[in-house]
Amino acid sequence: MPSFKLQRLPLIKPSRLRPGDLIGIISPAGPVDESELQPDLELLRSSGLRIHVAPHVYDRNDYLAGDDEARLSDLHAMFRDREIKAIFCARGGYGTLRLLDKIDYDLITKHPKIIVGYSDITALLMAINKKTGLVTFHGPMVRGLSALHDNSRESLFRLISSNQPVSFSPMAGNPLIAGRATGPLIGGNLSLICHLIGTPFLPSLDGSILFIEDRGEPLYRIDRMLTHLALTGQLKGIAGLIGGEFIECGDNSAIDNLLNTLASDLDIPLTTGFPVGHGPTNLAFPLGLPAQLDTDSMTLFLLESCVI
Repeated sequence: MPSFKLQRLPLIKPSRLRPGDLIGIISPAGPVDESELQPDLELLRSSGLRIHVAPHVYDRNDYLAGDDEARLSDLHAMFRDREIKAIFCARGGYGTLRLLDKIDYDLITKHPKIIVGYSDITALLMAINKKTGLVTFHGPMVRGLSALHDNSRESLFRLISSNQPVSFSPMAGNPLIAGRATGPLIGGNLSLICHLIGTPFLPSLDGSILFIEDRGEPLYRIDRMLTHLALTGQLKGIAGLIGGEFIECGDNSAIDNLLNTLASDLDIPLTTGFPVGHGPTNLAFPLGLPAQLDTDSMTLFLLESCVI
C-alpha cells in the first residue's frame, strides 16, 4: 500500500451564511431530474436564500451527472464565483471519487466556502478537508430536503449560519460504552471511507471522533468494511466512535454488536443510533472541527464555531 503523510493542515473556516446569500447547486455524483429538485429549491428560496443552479446539474451520462469534466467545471466555477457563499450538492449516488485527483485544491484554499453533502459526497468532503484544511459539512443535500424532518434543516442552518459553538445536548442514540473523547469530528459514509484508504485524500483519523453511517449494505459487508478499517490500522488512534443510522442494513442490534466489539478492542467511548445519514432525520456534522463527546451525559459539544 502506498504511504501518504496524514498530518492535518491548519483549520480553515468558511464565512457564515446570511439571509439573502446566493447558494450554488452542483451534481458532482449521480444524475438528478429537474422535477425532483423543484420542491427542495423552492424550500431553500422560501428560507430567504437565492439559488444558482450550475449549468450541468441536470446532465446525465448513465449513472453519472454528466462527464467528469462537466461536473468538475461546475465545482470549480462555484468556488471561483465570489458571489456564491455556499455550495449544496444535489444528490449522492456515485461519482465524486472520479474527481478527486483533478480538483484544483489551491483554488478552494484561496476561496474557502461552505460545501454540504453526504453519502457519496463523503469522498469530496474528506478530500477537500484533507487537502485544504477547510471545514466541510456532512448534512442534507438538495434532493429530498423538503421531505426530511424539520430538525435536519434546522441543524444544518444552525451550523452554517451561527458564529457561536453548537452543541448536541442531549444526543439521540444509545450509549454503549461510557467515556469521554476530544478530537476533530471526521466521518461519513462507511463505504466511501473504506474506498479512500490507500489514497492521498483520506484525512488523518488519529485522535478523531469518527462517525459512520451507511445504507443498503448487508451485515456481512458492514462487518467486512469495519474489519478492513481495523486491519489497515486506521482505527488504532481514534478517540471515540459515533454510529449513525444504517438504513436497510438489517438488524440494528447486530450492527451495534459489531461496533461494540470494535470499540471495546480500541478502549474508546461508543454511542450508536445517532440520526446522521440516510434516515428521515439527518443532522449535520462539521468535518475537521474539534469536538468533545461524552457518552455518560450523552452530549456532543463543538469546541469552536464552524464558520466565521
